[in-house]
Order: sequence, then structure tokens, then C-alpha cells
Amino acid sequence: MSHGGEAPFDLALVGGGLHNGLLALALRHRQPDLRLVVIERGARAGGNHTWCLHAGDVPAEARPYVEPLIAHRWPGYSVHFPGFSRALDEPYALISSARFGAHLAATLGDALWCGAEAVRVEAGAVQLADGRRVTARRVIDARGPRAVPADVAGFQKFVGLEVRLATPHGLERPILMDATVPQHDGLRFFYVLPLDPTRLLIEDTRFADGARLDEADLEAEVQAYAATQGWAITAIERRESGALPMPWAAPTPAPREGALLGGYAAGFFHPATGYSLPIAVRVAEALSRVPLDALPAAHAAQAALQAERQRFAFALNRALFRHCAPADRWRLMARFYRRPAPVIRRFYALRLTALDRLRLLAGLPPRGLRLRPLPRLISPVEVV
Repeated sequence: MSHGGEAPFDLALVGGGLHNGLLALALRHRQPDLRLVVIERGARAGGNHTWCLHAGDVPAEARPYVEPLIAHRWPGYSVHFPGFSRALDEPYALISSARFGAHLAATLGDALWCGAEAVRVEAGAVQLADGRRVTARRVIDARGPRAVPADVAGFQKFVGLEVRLATPHGLERPILMDATVPQHDGLRFFYVLPLDPTRLLIEDTRFADGARLDEADLEAEVQAYAATQGWAITAIERRESGALPMPWAAPTPAPREGALLGGYAAGFFHPATGYSLPIAVRVAEALSRVPLDALPAAHAAQAALQAERQRFAFALNRALFRHCAPADRWRLMARFYRRPAPVIRRFYALRLTALDRLRLLAGLPPRGLRLRPLPRLISPVEVV
């Protein structure tokens, strides 16, 4: 991909991940004449990730640029806990980073600069490692999350294997959570996505107190789980791993030399799930609809809305990690999945109403949850 010269741009997006990628696609859809550049240090945009979305995560007006990214769809999903299972007829879909990167490259063409590492980001310029300086009227820096202090966060850590099987697996819909497995290192569950009749993505996930990840151990656990299900693995086609912070206190964003922050660094994620796609779509929708001069104000409005919506999720994380015994954390999730499907849907999209919050709190505390001293979980302001 050509890196062009040092001509000024209207907007420079630093980091070619989910948030900047969706914003770039939304801007190409709504403001095709905007002089835009996406600067990504990797060989392709998107990295090595799997992003999933629930029904309602993508509004109709965003579908023209989100739908081409979707690699798999299912009519619903299931969850399993000791003594309780449930199938939800809620559509679920997957965006693979491979498809995301390929579509972004095809749509942006020479406006996507891969293999270009930013070493300094300012309000109106980006300095690259190769010595070039890119100038732009606006810059958004979304190169990933800043470090979260370990004393204010738990962690969602996982190892996933995309595997080929000897015979068909028989699954027709994903298993979002199978917590019937031995519980250790906090809440532990398996996440299974059927990709074709003989291909699965299987993840061993833990909601743990620490971020340390023994990838070899979790990979062995994934293979052992597959064996218990009668799935004979013939090949491992892809590996994925991560340790996402699940904070119970909002970090104070530190502006990077005046550039607007995007993605995780700006707090645009769901603290209680790690899901960021619905928030990324919402931000892309808002920012792509305003002229460039109004971008900072629109960004500030989205950050304020996100901060308000995160308050309840932060409190839930505090309850899960600070007030619940690690071996009993699955009980909170089992309670959650007994709630009405629309409440679950709005929870994942970070769009809970005040009534939803009351529904989620009804019946507390389950066994293992200590209510001392539980934070205030209900805001007098309803968020819709």
C-alpha cells in the first residue's frame, strides 16, 4: 500500500483497530470527500481478533458499512450453568479481523497506511518512525488501552483456538457461556462458536483477579474440553489470547499531546463484558454525522454519555471482584441470564434503563456475595 507524501489531511486516525476502522468506514459512507488517512503499524488493519455482536447492537443507519464486515450469523445462542441452561432466540453475529482488515483495505485504498508506526501524536500532526510527519486538521489516537492499575480492576483473560474437527460437531448456535466446568482462577467458562460443520472457535475464559495468562495451560484446557464434548481436533488453524481489564473505577484519560483519544484509551468499551463493538458503532455514527470543526464537541458528548452509562457496569465489576468469592462468581452470571431477553440485550449494548437496573438487582444477594459495603448501583438519572 502506498504511503503517499506529507500532504495535509482533514483527519488522521492513528491505529487501525475496531474503533478507528468503523469510524473510517462511516466517514467514507457519509463524507466521501473527506481527506482521511488511517495509520496502522501492523501489516494489516484489525490485528488478530474476533468481535461479536448481539441483536440491536447495529442500528439500521449503520448497517450499510457494518454488514459487509459480518462473517457469520446465528439465530440465537445458549448458556449453561450448574443446574440451569437457557437457549435465547437472540440473533448473534461475528466479525473476524481478517474480514475486517480486507474490507477496510478495499474501501480505503491508499488512505490506509499499514506498516507505519506513529512515535509521536499531537493535536494536528503525527510523527512516524520512518521520519515522515503527517499533518491533519484533526487527529484521533486509538492505539489501544492505557495500563489500568491492578488495584482497581479484575481481568477477563482468555485463550481461544480455531480448530478443525474430524467429524461434524452438531452445534447449530454458539455457546456463549458454559460454566459447568470446574471453577478456578475466578469465574471460568467456555465460549464456543460454530464456524462451519467441522470448524469451531473454542475459548477458555476466566474473570480473574490477576492478568497473568498461562497460554500453554489454557490451550491444553481448551483441548481437554473439546475431548469431553466428543470433538476430535485434527488441526489448530488460529490462536487468539488476551487479558482485558474489567475496572470498577473510571480511569482519568490523559490526552496524548492534544490529540483526541479513541477506542479503549478513551473509555469507549463495556467494563463488565469487554465488548466494544456496540459502543464503537455508536461513536462512529455520532462522529461521522458532524462537520470536522464540530468533531471535538461531538467527541466530548460521546465521552460524557459513555461515562454515565459505564457507572453501573463499574459497580457491577466491583461487586463481582471485590464482594464475591471467586468460586461463587458464576452464580451472579447465572442470575443475570435468568432475566428477560431485552434486558440482556440492552446490557450488552450498554443501554440499560433505570428499570433494567432494578431488574438486574432484584433478588440480591445470591450465595457468595457479601453486601459490605456495596456501592450505590442505581442512578437517579435513567439512561436510554
